[in-house]
Amino acid sequence: MEYILALDQGTTSSRAVLYDRQGTIRSLAQREFQQLYPSPGWVEHDPEEIWASQMGVAIEALSRASARPRDIAAIGIANQRETAVVWERKTGKPIHNAIVWQDRRTAPVCKMLWEQGLETAVRSKTGLLIDPYFSATKIMWLLDNVKGAREKAEAGELAFGTVDSWLIWNLTSGTLHTIDASNASRTMLFNIHDGKWDRDLLAAMRIPECLLPQVRSSSGVQAQVTTTLGLADVPITGAAGDQQAALFGQACFHPGMAKCTYGTGAFLLQTLGEEVKPSKNRLLTTVAWQKDNKLAYAMEGSVFAAGSVVQWLRDGLGIIRSSAEVETLALSVLDSADVFVVPAFTGLGAPHWDPHARGTIVGITRGTRAAHIARASLESIAYQVADLIHAMEDDSGLPIQALRVDGGAAQNDVLLQFQADLLGVPVLRPAITETTSLGAAFLAGLAVNYWKDLDEVEKCWGAGKEFHPRMSRAQVEDLRARWHQALGRAKGWSDPEQSVSRAAAAHDAQTDQETVQERMK
Repeated sequence: MEYILALDQGTTSSRAVLYDRQGTIRSLAQREFQQLYPSPGWVEHDPEEIWASQMGVAIEALSRASARPRDIAAIGIANQRETAVVWERKTGKPIHNAIVWQDRRTAPVCKMLWEQGLETAVRSKTGLLIDPYFSATKIMWLLDNVKGAREKAEAGELAFGTVDSWLIWNLTSGTLHTIDASNASRTMLFNIHDGKWDRDLLAAMRIPECLLPQVRSSSGVQAQVTTTLGLADVPITGAAGDQQAALFGQACFHPGMAKCTYGTGAFLLQTLGEEVKPSKNRLLTTVAWQKDNKLAYAMEGSVFAAGSVVQWLRDGLGIIRSSAEVETLALSVLDSADVFVVPAFTGLGAPHWDPHARGTIVGITRGTRAAHIARASLESIAYQVADLIHAMEDDSGLPIQALRVDGGAAQNDVLLQFQADLLGVPVLRPAITETTSLGAAFLAGLAVNYWKDLDEVEKCWGAGKEFHPRMSRAQVEDLRARWHQALGRAKGWSDPEQSVSRAAAAHDAQTDQETVQERMK
């Protein structure tokens, strides 16, 4: 068997990648699919389009490598995580479009659960917060808003799954209804301590247990692909949520190791090992993967604005024509000249948790140029990740010795060098940056002895470029102190009470100014 086939089903596109034993990409195919926005704050996908696009790129990837199904040792799946799909068991047809992880329609449902006092139970059992981000309230919405759905669900006629479940159901022609433990841990229904669906939470949210898939290991033989699909009877042996797959693809197998994916936002995960550690800073504790019948855990936090900061420079301010130009522009100045950008476009995430914060630029003088704003914007990403890492180290008690990075913005050397300076540890960008699909391939390959153990997998990982700290710690402390001053200016901006206070202060200032002018006259 020559290859492992990784199916990487993401939020905006489906990808398929063929890997060899060295972890080298031998073929890649990608296809975007439609994003649906039926109402403000609502985001949906057509599940059948997801399936068709994923199957299409799988066949295309094989064709590009002149590979046949018998050349494939196994299939691994990585997927957008909290997106919810519900379909009819008999027909395999979805009852509604998939509700995407970004969707915020269930905010009132979350408020209701919070008022019912469920926050402590959710936090202690699942490691998550009550939020529309996770799958549970999406399921509740579908059962309550699709005609006849609740009755059919209670009669056992419907099936729920995250996108891995949906793909496996279709790959096996409806014979297998499963979910891997890492995806199950993102539903807000899975007890991460005993590795089972939590019946108390199911009862509180009125979700029938018969609706849910069977939880399986992230690495292990699940089933074979139906022969009619053009993939013969290739076994499906790996599955994980995209961020956990990236953690595995970065070979972060040991407690304390961490990776950060710099995408639209930034996702930071640190491996905890087999111990669940609660967070004091409202970070998430999640299942990293399940292997050899053992659950491994990770701590997770996210920065809302990372790559989107560069998109804003391009599309909002128009100071660059393409995202790649930001690095050249930032390098045209020595530093940001004491300009700080706080990209709180939709508030601040962990560890600040201020939904009322808004984007702010401070320190502008007559000498400020576009290059200073560009550099300050890149540095803002690194400042946010540094704040998150320090909170994570405080929670986990595990110092991060090096940070492994991936994602589109991780191609920016200016950003990564500044990140290394702030953290005081090396930042490592791997030679193979397709870490999400690579992690799915590793999980699948280990289950069929394509790779015999983690040591062999670890040898496939190699740093493409390393960034080592250059700044003195005194200089870093000064910069971070200034950054936190800038954060203080951004926090609470849209809070109604603070808005009243600001309006009163502005009125008083205007009155004082008018008084001065009268006296001058």
